[in-house]
Amino acid sequence: MSRQDAIDSAAHHFDSGTFLEELTRLVAVPTESHDPGQEPALRRYLAEEVAPRLDRMGFAVDIAGNPVSARHPFLVARRTEAEGLPTLLTYGHADVQPGHPDRWRTGLDPWRLTVEGERWYGRGVADNKGQHLVNLVALEHVIGQRGGRLGYNVVLLLETGEEFGSPGLAEFCAQQRDHLLAADLLIGSDGPRVATDRPTVFLGSRGAVNFTLRLDLREGSHHSGNWGGLLRNPGTVLANAIACLVDDRGSIRVEGLRPAGIPDEVRRALADIPAGTDGPTPDPGWGEPGLTPNERLFAWNTIEVLAMTTGQPDNPTNAIPGAARAHCQLRFVVGLESCDVERAVRKHLDEHGFGMVEVTADYGMEATRLDPDNPWVPWTLGSLERTTGTTPALLPNLAGSLPNSAFSCGLGLPTVWVPHSYPGCSQHAPDEHLPAPLVRESLQVMAGLFWDLADLAGHGTWPPAAPSTDGNAP
Repeated sequence: MSRQDAIDSAAHHFDSGTFLEELTRLVAVPTESHDPGQEPALRRYLAEEVAPRLDRMGFAVDIAGNPVSARHPFLVARRTEAEGLPTLLTYGHADVQPGHPDRWRTGLDPWRLTVEGERWYGRGVADNKGQHLVNLVALEHVIGQRGGRLGYNVVLLLETGEEFGSPGLAEFCAQQRDHLLAADLLIGSDGPRVATDRPTVFLGSRGAVNFTLRLDLREGSHHSGNWGGLLRNPGTVLANAIACLVDDRGSIRVEGLRPAGIPDEVRRALADIPAGTDGPTPDPGWGEPGLTPNERLFAWNTIEVLAMTTGQPDNPTNAIPGAARAHCQLRFVVGLESCDVERAVRKHLDEHGFGMVEVTADYGMEATRLDPDNPWVPWTLGSLERTTGTTPALLPNLAGSLPNSAFSCGLGLPTVWVPHSYPGCSQHAPDEHLPAPLVRESLQVMAGLFWDLADLAGHGTWPPAAPSTDGNAP
């Protein structure tokens, strides 16, 4: 059997309708990690929908408890062909965002996969059920086409709390680094491609920290006519506090939260990425001046105001409110640690006369980025190009955030991500969907990639050699 046979076999799995049937079953399980009442559904997804398939593929499956919570278990499955062989770790998450069925378009249901033309609708089709199913199916066909032997071991980690902030993932990875999760390379799939028709590789993600600004000045509200001009208005103060953090064009004013610069290799990679065409049109003049749109999105830091309240917005009265609060978020690139954010914001507010504003940060995901010159990067890009006949896009990091630090730092692995979605998929929103042609191509891409890993292991060249200095492979 050949590489093309494996690719064709994975494509036939799609063409026969089998993949659609399998994904329909997965979507029907309401694995909402935010809702404690859905914990049985999360466990059923692991034990009844995923584990039997892995057992047939020769994996030893373990459903492990979360080290920091009674909720959000992990599925770890190991397929060991021989001790001492290189080991691939692949990752996905079983949980999804809340379904919000009342917000979906008429005729759509988050827990029922609906086909409309080339689009498949349902909660989790893009994030992340469809993506980890693609990888399992592709791997299954490569194992079959190679007579049951890959020449490398495989570990699958499936978590159930990614949409809840991945509680316990970092701790679990640290505990199992030399045991259940011992590996040499991570290839995961989550997030979007840069465009529907452009296979994409990214090497990490921006970090994210949510922080709240709060100003409590007094109990109750007071008549704006009788007290206006005498009582400090918390909404006005808080608006000015935010304005001292980020200016009127979205550029960060806190020196400690600004990147030192953009590395040359990152600029080179982003120069090949087309401007986004899915979704709203970027606002001209918004964001850090002097940067391209892609540099602002993938290689810079941003502060966003997610929500802000003072008084009673839905039923305003002629009164000066006593309190105000704003929920903000910092997205940041490599060079800043999440634990530094609250301290930097606090210091900046104090220096600008806003010592009365309280700051509390909810530490989230760290920023990560594999060196674009790592040998796994051109090797992966070459595999995708051989399969699709097109030049794939390379993103140094995703603009969004993923728990990649658990793998790159906690497990010490090179991390390569091959996403199977696109920017307009409405993940986290009503009407989440995937284009069917993208799913089919993703099955082919991953079948080719898993086959090439087997060839690499068989030739004893895992990891791949670094490209020669003249740009040609040795």
